[in-house]
Amino acid sequence: MKNLHKKLAILVLILTTTAVIQCGSADETVLRIGTQDVVKSASILGDSSMGVFAHLSNPPLMRMNPDGTLSGQTAKSYSVSEDGTTWRFEIDDNLYWSDGTKLTPEDVKFTFEYIADKYPPAGWIKNTVDEIAVDGNAVVFKLKKPYSRLNLEFTTYNILPKHVWETIDKPTEYTDEGAIVGCGPFVIDKTDLGAGVIYFKRNPYWKGREPKIDSIELHMYENSDVLSMALEKGDVDAYYKYAGTYPYTGIRKLMDTGKFDFVEKDNVGLVFLGFNLNREPMSDLKFREAVSYAINYTEILQIDALGYGSVPNRGFVPPSMAYFKDTPALEYNPEKAREILDEAGYRDRNGNGILEDSGGNDMKLLLLARSKFQRVAELVKEYLSAVGIDAELKVVDDATWIKLKDEYQYDLTITRTTPWGMMMHANWGTGYFDSRRTGEGVLHVLSDPNFQKLCDDILAARSDEELKEYAHSVQDYYAENLPGIALYWNKVFTPYNKKWTGWSSDPLYGIYNLENFLNVERVA
Repeated sequence: MKNLHKKLAILVLILTTTAVIQCGSADETVLRIGTQDVVKSASILGDSSMGVFAHLSNPPLMRMNPDGTLSGQTAKSYSVSEDGTTWRFEIDDNLYWSDGTKLTPEDVKFTFEYIADKYPPAGWIKNTVDEIAVDGNAVVFKLKKPYSRLNLEFTTYNILPKHVWETIDKPTEYTDEGAIVGCGPFVIDKTDLGAGVIYFKRNPYWKGREPKIDSIELHMYENSDVLSMALEKGDVDAYYKYAGTYPYTGIRKLMDTGKFDFVEKDNVGLVFLGFNLNREPMSDLKFREAVSYAINYTEILQIDALGYGSVPNRGFVPPSMAYFKDTPALEYNPEKAREILDEAGYRDRNGNGILEDSGGNDMKLLLLARSKFQRVAELVKEYLSAVGIDAELKVVDDATWIKLKDEYQYDLTITRTTPWGMMMHANWGTGYFDSRRTGEGVLHVLSDPNFQKLCDDILAARSDEELKEYAHSVQDYYAENLPGIALYWNKVFTPYNKKWTGWSSDPLYGIYNLENFLNVERVA
């Protein structure tokens, strides 16, 4: 009997030890975040959401601070030559990959050469960078021409370990649901797409400031109602959506529980109506002017954002951005829209309620919308119809939208900008319009030499005074030419359970930033 008890005790010990190894210590501090940014493929270069989440595991060279300034992340510091053509990034020599290998400047050099060659959204690097070199513990980028926004661009690209990625020929197709080698304080341990969870564990070789939590779980929900229930029940501790807000319809309900606080910020991104400027009548400024008066901005704001925001200005750029200029507000005036259309020669000559184009044919436009903006697109279609512009609404998923807009198979489109998108290229939304720019979310429809020179002047700017002057010029250009029309400016609400404290947010990635996860801790 004694031997039996002894064997049972040993068995219980083995089972208990196994459970601890598999599930973690009973007192392990796990932060669980619920998100609607669903990963479809465990590919940090092939899936945009996975790429954002990997910022914690494979931190970019630079980061944005809560006040919008930039500082080093994988790089501990940086400098730029007086002529703006040589950028030097001193790499943090205290970073180690999660397999124990030291991160080196060669890893950084490899990353940017690799993505420039194999990752289409980074194709601009080839046109901008002449040479990437290693100098001691620094990586030096020698540019073909001045580019004042290089430090901002480098807040977005994950640094990759050369010894892992140099054998991967097609990175956008490469997937790995297991552990990913990273150098951040937390690294991806497993991606369970079936369960919709990404598991992060501590990097055993992290030598920086010690986090106050032991692990992080990202729980993905396609349904916002289910996510809201999980938050209310305590299944997740906080909410996150890249460049997005917690559903406005649920804010009051969470507030009333008394269990949640919110990080509240003015959004840098926005929802907008874009024009295919390569086609008529969209290429006609008078037509775009008329469309601007046809839209009921207040109604869109109330219906789509429950009033959590404001009617935008003609200058497109929201007041949350640096060097905002208060250009005239957009105005809803359908009578004025009809007058402008009539004066421009767009008339209903056969009396069927549809305006005719310059060739005498009924104007039939294609309004292309990403599915997440269907409600806004339906409203815009109604507003256009009310002034005689007939538009066929085509609602598609993001992948189809990217394909069609890159082929210019649309007349009008409803899409959005992201905070990073508003700051990329020459800042202030220029990257969405400049025809020389590539990328999944950009329209690249504006080839006006005046606009492109303005972008080039910004990129070659040497002082804050110059940048301010150019920023105001960009907003004046938008106000006068309307290459795109902001539909509303809104606020971003990110709720978190009061059991946690220390939250911080930046304008680019909200609460999903490395510093935030080093600061957040459970209330004792």
